[in-house]
Amino acid sequence: MCEGDGLMGALFESLEIGTLRARNRFVRAATYEGLATDDGRMTPELQAVYKELACGEVGTIIVGYAYVTRDEQPNPRMLGIYDDSFVPAYRAFVDDLHAQGACVVSQIVYGGSATRLDPPSARILGPSSVANPKTGVVPVEATAADLQTLAHAFADAAARAQVAGFDGVELHAAHGYLLSQFLNPLLNRRTDAYGGSLEHRARFLTEVVDAVRDRVGKAFPLIVKLNSSDGVEGGLTESESVEVAKLLEAHGVSAIDVSGNWRSCRTKDYAGEPFFAPYAQRLARELGIPVILTGGNRSFAAMERLAAEGGIAGFGLCRSLICEPRLVRRWRADSNAVPRCVSCNGCSSSPGHRCIVP
Repeated sequence: MCEGDGLMGALFESLEIGTLRARNRFVRAATYEGLATDDGRMTPELQAVYKELACGEVGTIIVGYAYVTRDEQPNPRMLGIYDDSFVPAYRAFVDDLHAQGACVVSQIVYGGSATRLDPPSARILGPSSVANPKTGVVPVEATAADLQTLAHAFADAAARAQVAGFDGVELHAAHGYLLSQFLNPLLNRRTDAYGGSLEHRARFLTEVVDAVRDRVGKAFPLIVKLNSSDGVEGGLTESESVEVAKLLEAHGVSAIDVSGNWRSCRTKDYAGEPFFAPYAQRLARELGIPVILTGGNRSFAAMERLAAEGGIAGFGLCRSLICEPRLVRRWRADSNAVPRCVSCNGCSSSPGHRCIVP
């Protein structure tokens, strides 16, 4: 448990998600760095990235996604959590960040046809055998037995995170990975209990949530990262996403982390407000669990207003913290400080996902 520090202002109040108590409402959104070992192990270089964020006074750090099955790695040199041998190193890592005052959440994922591994893993499962429009990968349509195996893999991974001392776990059901593929009618063409209606398309996600809850108990913070919409015609809509969030709340999810089609989030689209703020505010009104808003959080004043008046519990920052790991500390000293990040997305293609702004 990480306690708030009592500073004035809504953004420096404690973020509370179940048993998680963070020192402020700033959240380092999970980010792929590509700095792990080839088999998904923590490295000193990656540890240093996170320690600098903790020293920069980020309240909650959601660690970049970790794959849950040994035979399916979505991206090269991403973190893994697919067997118990990961636990000791993660425990030491989490203890180090706790010592700096940060709460730490493990994000877990199965990539499916969104894989960027070249060549892809040998057997990639999906809701249907439909080519992914971004990667061209055609997955194997998962059987009911496959889905049960995957749900258990997510549950096992969450249990490892709990044993390692993480303050919570986040299921990655956004950005086109497997859990979000089931929600997308363009990729989910099934005619069984896992396809068709929204409730059926959400079934696998809720079954994964149930499996995780069975393993970690009711109190352990469980967050789901969810697209506000898929951002394409025929994909998941905002109204459908709200209904999915309500289903997730009913199944015991502790918070929703709002995201969306992040590849379009560049400076040219930025008008001063976080990208998905209207959706997140709607969600906050209709849910009884905390909502974290990720994407385009650059203005301290806008976030302060959304925290105080819009019902938003936490604010996920990614690129701005890649550019300035100690930005939160700078904001605590001067809330008018302007972030250096210009949302150019150059970090997404740089080695180690480093900032390229001079």
